[in-house]
Amino acid sequence: MGGISMEEIKKIYLIGLGGIGCAYASKLQDFDPQILKVIADKERIDRYKKRGIIINNKEYNFNYVLPETTKEQADLIIVSVKYHNLDETIKAMKNFVNKDTIILSLLNGISSEEVIGKEFGMEKMLYGMCVGIDAVKEDNKIRFSSTGKVNFGEKTNLILSERVKSVKVIFEKANIPYEIPSDMIKTLWWKFMVNVGINQVSAVLKAPYEVFNKVKEANELMEAAMREVIELSQKVGINLIEEDIEKFKQILKSLDPKNKTSMLQDIEAKRKTEVEMLGGKVCEMGEKYGVDTKVNKTLYNIIKSLEQK
Repeated sequence: MGGISMEEIKKIYLIGLGGIGCAYASKLQDFDPQILKVIADKERIDRYKKRGIIINNKEYNFNYVLPETTKEQADLIIVSVKYHNLDETIKAMKNFVNKDTIILSLLNGISSEEVIGKEFGMEKMLYGMCVGIDAVKEDNKIRFSSTGKVNFGEKTNLILSERVKSVKVIFEKANIPYEIPSDMIKTLWWKFMVNVGINQVSAVLKAPYEVFNKVKEANELMEAAMREVIELSQKVGINLIEEDIEKFKQILKSLDPKNKTSMLQDIEAKRKTEVEMLGGKVCEMGEKYGVDTKVNKTLYNIIKSLEQK
């Protein structure tokens, strides 16, 4: 792969200061305040500056930059927004992308890389997702006990590309835990399965993580939603298996029991959820591949009803 050489990631732009965005922005800012800029519109910047952003009880004043700013070019752009904000985000990023910019998407789901890549070129994209992070955002305060790991890379990573190596170097310097899976697409599907299960069921039951470790019926409902994704994955050649559910249940035990999924946080804050790209996507693919997705259809209908309440 072409692109910039390892030592040249000097300008990182991040867009999306939710729980995940704040967790990694704080790490990068602690490493080097000069390396990071946060892309945001005027209204958000004014709000952030007026009220501050408190991450694990420490106030952060990031370097903010407006989307209409020109003549600034990113070596790396980290995208950590909600899926329904992706079109607006792509417009906001445009001025910062040059021919060598690396774009790393940390969105939930299995399609954000293709959506962003369609606009800027797939050769700029790295695939990414977070696992084991338990960030909770309440108003302007964010807390997390674990940043988990960023899983990232090209589609396959048997030999690391220069772009992957350059991001690896920055993550190591900034103390951001990471993993570079050999099969990144399968890893994205695994995380999709996890979110389809825990995010949706937690939102419907209003349940923090501890409920899934204690209540058999909650666990069974989560697993039933996940199994519909496993069946779909086998139709498209990704081939998730039952052990992939067990792998997540081990991680679940390590999360702060009182913390909540992002979808439950959205329901409680009366924000729009990402149900379209979770249950909605499962149902859409179920129709396409002839897979019965009744569990996800039920969860989807309940969450859409909760949103409209």
